[in-house]
Amino acid sequence: MGRESTIENGGPVLSAYVSAPEGVPSPNALVLCHGFPSRQRPGAPSRSYHQLADRITEQLGWAVLAVSLRGCGESQGNFSLGGWVDDVNRAVSHLRGEVGADEVWVAGSTTGGSLAILAAADNPDISGVAAIAARADFDDWDREPDQLLNHARTVAVIKDADFPSDVEAWRSELSRNRPIDRVAEMADRPLLILHGSADLQVPPSDARRLADAHGSAELRIIAGGDHRLRHDPRAVALLLGWLGRREEETDETAPSCL
Repeated sequence: MGRESTIENGGPVLSAYVSAPEGVPSPNALVLCHGFPSRQRPGAPSRSYHQLADRITEQLGWAVLAVSLRGCGESQGNFSLGGWVDDVNRAVSHLRGEVGADEVWVAGSTTGGSLAILAAADNPDISGVAAIAARADFDDWDREPDQLLNHARTVAVIKDADFPSDVEAWRSELSRNRPIDRVAEMADRPLLILHGSADLQVPPSDARRLADAHGSAELRIIAGGDHRLRHDPRAVALLLGWLGRREEETDETAPSCL
């Protein structure tokens, strides 16, 4: 059901994992976006994204692509925020072309949730977004770009010693890409926001700000949930239920065969 893949067009070669129903067309597809690696979990995104992709395929019959953004795991390139947004959109185009899906959605955890919103603001081909423990902005990173740069080198998402060649241009991507400023641009599409009430890294107020700015987002604050919310069975159940309802809506709006 699942297999390793690569995304080669439009930028650095990216490593990916694709899960899809065998021999059955999938009208709905999903891109999964990971968060920023930590010192405890450097380098490659967790294989649990592959497990989640397989579960969504098994339960909903969707095709799912879990992407490793540039600099992460076996993907080429070095981290920049704008580059990661581009990578999400490249993953969407790749998945649409690979499985011929009518609808492509994006779900992201932590930084990946913020990227999903930014990508959807740029790309009307994204049908909707689920954002888990997402930050509303990157202002703290923007205030301390040297600290972010050092962290990115420590967790090996920046591998080349001469990158970035223009540190100020690299930093400016943090202020230009603020989900809170862009989320209204996808107000015509569904948005699910999941956040833990005990998230110490990104406060729940970020989730409320994003929901308010979108205007019709489905917001769920999960009692006691922390920043690694995607591992919480309650969050996974809410995500699966939300995706299932999106499939029902697609079926309802599909033209009837005469």
